[in-house]
Amino acid sequence: MAIECCKSFVLRLTAVVLILTTGVVAAPFKAYDKDQASLRFMVLGDWGGLPAYPYRTGVEKDVAARMGKVAETMDYKFVLGLGDNFYFDGVQNEFDKRFQETFEDVFTAKSLDIPWYFIAGNHDHNGNVSAQIAYTKRANKRSNKWNFPSLYYSLNYTVPGTNTTVTIIQYDSITLCGNTDDFEDGLLMGPENLQVATTQLEWLEQQLKATKSDYVIVTAHYPVWSAAEHGPTKCLVQQVKPLLEHYGVTAYFSGHDHNLQHLKEEDSDVEYFVIGCANFIDTSQKHKESVPKDSLKFIWAEDKGRGGFAQVQVTEEDLTFTFLESEDGKELYQRVMKPRKLK
Repeated sequence: MAIECCKSFVLRLTAVVLILTTGVVAAPFKAYDKDQASLRFMVLGDWGGLPAYPYRTGVEKDVAARMGKVAETMDYKFVLGLGDNFYFDGVQNEFDKRFQETFEDVFTAKSLDIPWYFIAGNHDHNGNVSAQIAYTKRANKRSNKWNFPSLYYSLNYTVPGTNTTVTIIQYDSITLCGNTDDFEDGLLMGPENLQVATTQLEWLEQQLKATKSDYVIVTAHYPVWSAAEHGPTKCLVQQVKPLLEHYGVTAYFSGHDHNLQHLKEEDSDVEYFVIGCANFIDTSQKHKESVPKDSLKFIWAEDKGRGGFAQVQVTEEDLTFTFLESEDGKELYQRVMKPRKLK
């Protein structure tokens, strides 16, 4: 593997679970074969606890416990964290107690003592993102899980025992599109520094153009498409979506809205997943009519305080993405994707 280089918050508890699925998903979920050559990892977003005691929520604790339990038997190689690592204003410096109180003291299972790769969310940008990057190399940490090498970066893997390759491109959607608060929709004011945004977008295209991997996953905090509270991110629909389609990206992972979603447009091969309910739950479906017709395949959030996360398994044959809930690890939804067909 190589690396390339307290505000108001409204929890909406007014709706019940909504699950939208295609007929295909009604079939039994694909079983995970531990003996099959594969690369497995976990994904969570918006997990960032609280800025005051006890510095974590019940949902975060439950998600951490369930992730640890599931990881005992699944041989995960790493975890992707999709931003909003520390509510509501990030951290101040690399010695901030939030690293301990909200991360190290919560995700304590031995099975989770694997690399975690982070990007920043809008709440992280309210604080010092450079401190989160610096914490990666800080001495005398409780664990070596935390990896945040730069604002944006790529990860490259080969599925053990095969020639199947995976590229994960993690970029910073806040510096690209601008910051927001929890009461704004997807229309942002624009980047704070246009040159920084332009440089990052050029880097993203260079990464996409260069990779020949069988599977390519792009991650960011802001979603391209979302049917929930914040809705689609217009900046990303305009600037990033065309790149995803042109270069044949397998999937786009994001957080920001506090639920689980899968969206796919009929005329596109790109699969969009929102994984954002590892700390707060928001049942809003405010933007159901703002996404392309028939693109919303699944959306889940409920008012019982259960969070969720995802697991991914990559083999020579396919990539299997599964949503799980925190109470008992129940598999909520699954999507199977095939390797890319390079032009």
